[in-house]
Amino acid sequence: MSSTARRGHPALVNGDGGYEREEDEDEEGYGEEAEPEPEEEPRLKYQRLGGSVPAILSTDAAAAIAVTDRAVLLGTHDGTLHILDFQGNESKQIAAHTATINDISFEDREYIGSCSDDGTVVISNLFTDDKLKFEYHRPMKAIALDPDYSRNYKRFATGGLAGQVLVLTKKTWGGGYNKKVLREGEGPIHSMKWRADLLAWANDAGVKVHDMKTDRGIAFIERPKGIPRPEVLLPHLVWQDDTVLVIGWGTSVKIAAIRTESQGLNGMQRSISAASSDKYVDIVGSFQTGYHISGIAPFGDLLVMLAYIPEEDDKDKKFSTSAPLRQGTAQRPEIHLVSWKNDVITTDALPIHGYEHYKAKDYTLAHAPFSGSSNAGGQWAAGDEPLYYIVSPKDIVVAKPRDTEDHIAWLLQHGWHEKALAAVEEGQGRTELLNEVGSRYLDHLIIERKYAEAAQLCPKILRGSPSAWERWVFHFAHLRQLSVLIPYIPIDNPQLSDTAYEVALVALTTNATFHELLLTTIKSWPPALYSASPVISAIEPQLSSSSMTDPLKEALAELYVINSQYEKGLSLYAELLKPEVFEFIEKHNLHDAIHDKVVNLMILDSKRAIHLLILHRDIIPPFEVVEQLLHTSKNCDKKYLLHQYLHALFETDIHAGKDYHDMQLELYADYEPRMLIPFLRTSQHYRLDKAYEIFAKRELVREQVFVLGRMGNAKEALSTIINKLEDIQEAVEFVTEQHDDELWEELIKQCLQKPEMVGMLLEHTVGNLDPLYIVNLVPDGLEIPKLRDRLVKIVTDYRTETSLRNGCNDILKTDCVNLLVKYYQEARRGVCMATMDEEAQGTTRADEGSSRIGERSATSLRSLEIKSRTRCGARCCLCFDPLSIQDISIIVFYCCHAYHQSCLEGGLDSMQSNTRGSDEDSEDDDGSPSAESRMRCVLCTTAAA
Repeated sequence: MSSTARRGHPALVNGDGGYEREEDEDEEGYGEEAEPEPEEEPRLKYQRLGGSVPAILSTDAAAAIAVTDRAVLLGTHDGTLHILDFQGNESKQIAAHTATINDISFEDREYIGSCSDDGTVVISNLFTDDKLKFEYHRPMKAIALDPDYSRNYKRFATGGLAGQVLVLTKKTWGGGYNKKVLREGEGPIHSMKWRADLLAWANDAGVKVHDMKTDRGIAFIERPKGIPRPEVLLPHLVWQDDTVLVIGWGTSVKIAAIRTESQGLNGMQRSISAASSDKYVDIVGSFQTGYHISGIAPFGDLLVMLAYIPEEDDKDKKFSTSAPLRQGTAQRPEIHLVSWKNDVITTDALPIHGYEHYKAKDYTLAHAPFSGSSNAGGQWAAGDEPLYYIVSPKDIVVAKPRDTEDHIAWLLQHGWHEKALAAVEEGQGRTELLNEVGSRYLDHLIIERKYAEAAQLCPKILRGSPSAWERWVFHFAHLRQLSVLIPYIPIDNPQLSDTAYEVALVALTTNATFHELLLTTIKSWPPALYSASPVISAIEPQLSSSSMTDPLKEALAELYVINSQYEKGLSLYAELLKPEVFEFIEKHNLHDAIHDKVVNLMILDSKRAIHLLILHRDIIPPFEVVEQLLHTSKNCDKKYLLHQYLHALFETDIHAGKDYHDMQLELYADYEPRMLIPFLRTSQHYRLDKAYEIFAKRELVREQVFVLGRMGNAKEALSTIINKLEDIQEAVEFVTEQHDDELWEELIKQCLQKPEMVGMLLEHTVGNLDPLYIVNLVPDGLEIPKLRDRLVKIVTDYRTETSLRNGCNDILKTDCVNLLVKYYQEARRGVCMATMDEEAQGTTRADEGSSRIGERSATSLRSLEIKSRTRCGARCCLCFDPLSIQDISIIVFYCCHAYHQSCLEGGLDSMQSNTRGSDEDSEDDDGSPSAESRMRCVLCTTAAA
């Protein structure tokens, strides 16, 4: 047999809905136990029946109880039957007896049977005042109405101290009742229960089961041995269903199953011989308890036991016929939930009023009837509420299975908040419970200082309640733990007040470890949620302090942008070297604000910064850029940045940085020498002496040569080329550029000092100097390497050059002849003069033809070109009047321009006056008159001029 640790008495809910708990003086010694076993969750909860019950029991004592599906029937010691609703409110009172009511039975519809020590049995109507009273002159202890009492001749069974089991049936005629004795002579009848066709009763000998349908006894179950007389420990009978009878007597429990001959248990012997061949009884469960049984009831596959705990000295004694307890020392009664094998599921001690003075027989246990089919199997139908009534003389406690909310409350009571929350989330309780359970769970986590876990649970618990969210935001702020909650604060559905968001952001400014989170939060939260000004005010005092960090600066920059303070934001972005600063400048047109940020921008991205500075050099002049780069204290290669800027500026505008060209020479010499020559050739704003000094110091020979040439010191430059570069080709090019014959002499003179240079000079002078001249100047006996080969090459090159010249002359003569022939042919061609009508038609055709010009072939275009050369217009090219005017001569030139003679002579006179000073004494080579006496086309002459 397994068992659990005895549970302390539970809190009871009184009839007014409040909770009460009694002090347990008898459990003072429990604290001395070493280590309590883990407490199991109870299966039942308890509530003291209120309503009219306290008033009734204040002047009387409860003696018997029965529960119907409509009411609670309470019998008292003064013989009154009280009809109560399920809240304990009295709806009817029946003065049924004059002494203690020992038992109550009910029929499903309206009839109530009761028996009393006054020797009477009364059948009352639940709804009317009708009563039937039967006198037996001996105390009656048990009564059972036929389940079909109203339809089955109002039959009932009763018994008492007389020891007879009486069955009374109403006569079908003449009135009155037929009385039949089922059994007698076996001692008083102590308990009786009727279910379907089976009637069970208990007397001094044991329990008997009778089949009322066949009027045959089915079985006899002996009274357990060693228990006191039934007057001390009453037997308790309860039908779990139509075929299972549960018997609790003293410390013994037996479960009897009613079988038929066609049924049976495999391998199980009959423990009791059946008196009927049709039905018999199998004891399917049996066990002993360590307590006295004051009541028993089914609970599904389990049993509810009302346990009376005897004193320790009574446990060591055999049961006797004397009372087991002394007055005023009894222990609390207990409810045990056990299996058919006596495995204890839960144990609850009940704080019954006045329990110290009660005996085992003073308690009664009743349960609400099973609804629906009689074969309910000890289970309540869906929607029914299983109720158990524990009755003592002055108190009634109602027990019922714990529901989900009770389960959740028990979990919370024992600190298992996470399990409680999980139960609510699974939909096991009211939705409103989520707020309560969640709030308690959050409080528990806060007390345990598990702030991160509490914050993580907030979205699940607080959900869409803005007020709840704001309350917890301020609570976390008070605890200085907002940093763990901020990632979970909602920004929509629900949206909180702007104050809540501002408090959260300000809280993150106080600690450097929160600055990264602050920056992330500002970037992720929409700016419309809060006002940036309070947060800016919280950060600005830290700008010059040691607590200022880069994330905090960036967060402040973001807030400045939100607050439309773009220039302040730009300053921080530039200081932080943020790559997006360039887009920020363009987006908000902040070019005026970058005067003091040149160095930061150059360090961040020199290429983009230079492009920006040059593009807006009218706003940021070059001298500002140069000065900032020269005098910066930042850790950067300021000279290289300056070189990049000046180089890009020079390529854009060669005059924009003219004041710094001397500096630029030095920068080119240090970082990009290949650009020196192009720069020297292009710029006119550098000092030659300074440049020469720079190049000499860095041994840049070609640049020295260029500067010497610019300075007019060509001989020294030539000497430098020959002696240092030893590049005769460059020397020749240099001399050629100078256009100085003396320099050629100097070149030859210096080359004669080096035989190798003489040979190289011979190779590169073809077309510039006569090689024979150089050869004649060579001293006798001077050995020139590869002289023969070089002379052969000179002769070959000379022949090639001569051949090319002759060929060019031949081509030139041929072209001249061809052009003269063409000119002659053109001159012989007549010129067609158009009339005004033809000109008008030609204009129209020209307009139409212009739309199709893209479709004409190359041949058509050529034909049109030839025609235009042999056709002139119908108007004078000077006065634009028609040519066909009477008595006026017309002059037409080969270029197809036509003039009135008077117009042409006037135009020539004006041209001659402009050119007289320069041409008055000139004549053509063939002795013809000068240009003044020649007739020329005014348009062509003007175009040629």
